[in-house]
Amino acid sequence: MNCRHCAQTLDHVLLDLGFAPPSNAYLSTKNLSASEIYFPLKLFVCTECWLVQTQDVTDEKSLFTDEYAYFSSVSQGWLKHAKDYCLMIEERLNLDKDSFIVEIAANDGYLLRNFVEKSFPCLGIEPTKSTADAAEKLSISILRRFFNTMLADELIEQDKQADLIVANNVFAHVPDINDFSLAMRRLLKDNGVITLEFPHLLQLIDNIQFDTVYHEHFSYLSVTSTIQILARAGLRVFDIELLPTHGGSLRVYACHTHDVRKNSEQVEKVLRDEVQFGLTELAVYTKFQQRVDQVKNTLLSFLIEQKTKGKTVVAYGAAAKGNTLLNYAGIKPDLLSCVVDAAESKQDKFLPGSHIPIYAPGKINTIKPDYLLILPWNISDEIISQQKHIRQWGGRFVIALPKLKIIE
Repeated sequence: MNCRHCAQTLDHVLLDLGFAPPSNAYLSTKNLSASEIYFPLKLFVCTECWLVQTQDVTDEKSLFTDEYAYFSSVSQGWLKHAKDYCLMIEERLNLDKDSFIVEIAANDGYLLRNFVEKSFPCLGIEPTKSTADAAEKLSISILRRFFNTMLADELIEQDKQADLIVANNVFAHVPDINDFSLAMRRLLKDNGVITLEFPHLLQLIDNIQFDTVYHEHFSYLSVTSTIQILARAGLRVFDIELLPTHGGSLRVYACHTHDVRKNSEQVEKVLRDEVQFGLTELAVYTKFQQRVDQVKNTLLSFLIEQKTKGKTVVAYGAAAKGNTLLNYAGIKPDLLSCVVDAAESKQDKFLPGSHIPIYAPGKINTIKPDYLLILPWNISDEIISQQKHIRQWGGRFVIALPKLKIIE
């Protein structure tokens, strides 16, 4: 396999999680006994451009189907994050009703709804039917396509170049990251701005966030690699924000290479931090597998111990990251009776691979578990606040990463 960006031969494995089904391929009762498709889940690191990437085994159309069940609006914290962003970027870029805004991977309209409320002209690009339907119900104009240079050229012919391109948690999801970057550059007006958000590779390694590895994430990005990828497409990173979302993310601001904007000092600072951490040296990558296996083994030991004691453990959050963790650890319903989730699109289905049933959150009050294992640890504060009543019967919260933690 060669690097998706620079075509360098990939010889170094960062992480091998064996074989797993796509993390969002939830099962219904009728197909529970049918065969599941499993793909290798392995990460390579390129020692030329330092892009971390999954092994080439599948494509975006196989993963982002009409049954895609991730709806951004389920999380109140994420809705607030999106609203705060819209208020900030409107002021920072002096956006008005003549500004055309394009969001790539608009999902269920969680972000563009804020611009639509102000009558800003905008377009959402979203290929998955389930989420696109939800966005259109909010009066958001949605184009049901995968974004690439072909689509960008079509939009240009329709005089739809963008003043602002928003791409939250999608840059890592595209198999052809060079074409995607070039498409953004073409679609962007001469003085326009692109903002990208994605989990920071430094945080993934430092905090052992291996459960954010799944087939839908083709790339795992640092500023070091992102600057190179965008530069090849004719784009320049001029500012960066560090965000708490998803366990530590970056918001990257990009413009055309020739744009007069000056680079902020933050760009060089984050680059220095990455070099100091070791992201441009192989050593930091070679130690990761051992640290991941320790997390997995600790969780397994905890669940086996609780079963031996006759205790009940229920999981909260049928998130993709939870599926990665459970499938790598080989956890089945005998150790984890069920998982609850607020997303109706996932309820009464089963997790891929593990076949653990998914129920509405009200199931917690029926089972009264001794422990509630929070799988989407990135929103653990929100979940603990919503489910604090489990303390009434002595229930406790558990978080598995970066190390097992029991919260009274």
